[in-house]
Amino acid sequence: MIPDPAAFRAQARAWLETVAARRGDERVWDESVAVFENWTENEERAQTELTRDWERTRYDQGWGALSWPAELGGRGLPQHYEGFYREEEAAFDVPHRTEIFPVTRHLVAPAIGIWGTDEQKSRWLPPMLRSDELACQLFSETEAGSDLAAVRTRAVRQGDNWVLDGHKVWTSGARVSTWGVAVCRTDSSVPKHAGITVFLVRMDAPGVTVRPIRQMTGGESFNEVYLDGVVVPDTDRLGPVGQGWKVTLSVLAAERLDSGTLGLDNADHAIELVRQCPADDGIPGLAADLYIRTLVQRVIGLRITAALEAGSAPGAEASVGKLYATETMRRTTDLVLRQLGPKLVADTGEWGTFAWTEHLLGAPGYSIAGGTDEIQRNILAERVLGLPREPR
Repeated sequence: MIPDPAAFRAQARAWLETVAARRGDERVWDESVAVFENWTENEERAQTELTRDWERTRYDQGWGALSWPAELGGRGLPQHYEGFYREEEAAFDVPHRTEIFPVTRHLVAPAIGIWGTDEQKSRWLPPMLRSDELACQLFSETEAGSDLAAVRTRAVRQGDNWVLDGHKVWTSGARVSTWGVAVCRTDSSVPKHAGITVFLVRMDAPGVTVRPIRQMTGGESFNEVYLDGVVVPDTDRLGPVGQGWKVTLSVLAAERLDSGTLGLDNADHAIELVRQCPADDGIPGLAADLYIRTLVQRVIGLRITAALEAGSAPGAEASVGKLYATETMRRTTDLVLRQLGPKLVADTGEWGTFAWTEHLLGAPGYSIAGGTDEIQRNILAERVLGLPREPR
């Protein structure tokens, strides 16, 4: 039985009161505004474990997999009840979720739900939904660029196993993940989209090497991953051989849907910054425009959720949401630059000044992450507007 939304919210608040401290009425001014966290490996591991403990508590108490079926620890509620819970949880002091947690639960787990065998679902889904095991994406390659179907990482069948050799880049969470979802080429004699197969690879398997990539902020949120003769059993293949492009599209669609909420927290912070500090003429207008954008972006997210609950497959709406989110991040940058001016480059210890460099240096990355802006526009042009396809 689906509970009344008001009763559900009240129940969530009552439970949260028993496990977490309520935030004060004032916004916490020392919260991070980093787009990509600027952590060392030890800091990333410590934060991951802190968040993992919280996610396990939520799952065990029936608040961690709300829209999943009961046999997987969920409650079978409509997707928008996840949003109801998040809104209530935002009023409490709980650990910050690093990127690897939504990647595991919102991207990888649904793909396993679609393409996995019954054995794979029972083996992978409960520990991933409980956050006992985390999963990263081994998708991007330096040679492929934005053309993911041009991957060169090879998987060669040897009996009941596959041997993987290749190189992946821009992998978030590789150091703390149990599994990596690897897009590999298994047949070079057919058109590129038809020769791809997807595997789940143990990140501690012999032949897997993770090397951090230094960001210009000094952090190491991303990694490159080398696969050198990595043996993967056929039981860890996700989806049919040669059908990996369809599996990959399932993950990418979920990624773009999930990315529609990107930047909203920082936009809210930027608006609060203007509200708390004196502003020059014209800045309140920019803040008002950004505020309206956040409302529209949230409405886009609700529309996508409603379509999913109605049984529609994720379509071009996901590309609209991704493009809108990256533009919201740009507008946030513009507002902060206008508001802070030279205060932005001096670390005085005052919140709302130098800390915003983490946003300014990270936000441009999302015009590439999760499918470049150009790819999203191509999708909309070809699939919605019916314009001619680009020459191949």
